[in-house]
This record gives sequence, structure tokens and C-alpha cells, in this order.
Amino acid sequence: MKTNIGISVANRKKVAEVLNKLLADEFLLYTRTLRAHWNLEGHDFHTKHLFFEEHYNAIKKFTDGVAERIRKIGHYAPATMKEFLDLTHLSEKYEGDNTSHDYTAALLEDHDVIIQYIRENISKVEDDLKDVGTADFLTGLMQEHEEMAWMLRATIAKA
Repeated sequence: MKTNIGISVANRKKVAEVLNKLLADEFLLYTRTLRAHWNLEGHDFHTKHLFFEEHYNAIKKFTDGVAERIRKIGHYAPATMKEFLDLTHLSEKYEGDNTSHDYTAALLEDHDVIIQYIRENISKVEDDLKDVGTADFLTGLMQEHEEMAWMLRATIAKA
């Protein structure tokens, strides 16, 4: 059945393009957080292992939320690694050590990239593309990432 939610076909397509890139970023962040959880070593292993598990579970929900938002506006979500790698702003490469500090710093950078991307697109989605619902969704998601970034930043702050 045709999607008729009061947003033009052209605008819904542009919103879906914004969300597709965000979905790719979320999926890559999820994967990179799993890497940290799986490969972590060091004196703080247990604590950080649980910390990263908490984060990847939250990011998994974010990923699902973005994909479902794409469907709500009448588009299909990208769902292959190739599509995600073509769309993402993040890199799948990791060059740090298997320490909590290095993983935390890398993940913090990823969250910051996602926060900036979302922030750059909220008013575009709301004002230019007339999709208040997605703008609201993006605002909530940005706040979740800001909280996670704060936790990561506080974890590696110098005393």
C-alpha cells in the first residue's frame, strides 16, 4: 500500500537518504563496539567488557530504530555490509591496541562523528524536508549518543 503520511515522495526519499547513512554509521559503530567487547585485554577487562556490552546492546536498538524509521516513511533499509560500507562516515579499520583506553578513544571518535552528522541534519529534515517526526527521532537519538560519548570521554579523561 502507498505511503501517504503528508510528506512528499521527493522529501521522503531525501529523508531516507539521510537515514540510510545514519543506519550505516550505527551498524558500523555496533560492529566496532563488538570488536572492543570481544578483543579487550588488560587489568580492567571485566569492568570494560561489561561496559562495552552495555553499549553494543544500546547501539543495536539504535540501529533497529533507524531501520524502522526508514520503513515508516515508505522506504527499504539498506541491509548488506557492502551497502553499509559504501554509505558510512566511519571506518571499519582499527589501529589501536586491545586496551580499554584505545578502544574507548576510537569509539568516542565514532560517536562524535555520528552526533555531528545528526546535528547537521535535524533542521534540514524538519524545515526543508517537512518531516517533524524524523527530526524528533533524530534529536532523541543524538541525545543518546551524546550521553554515551560523555561516558566514554569521562572514562579516558586525564586526572
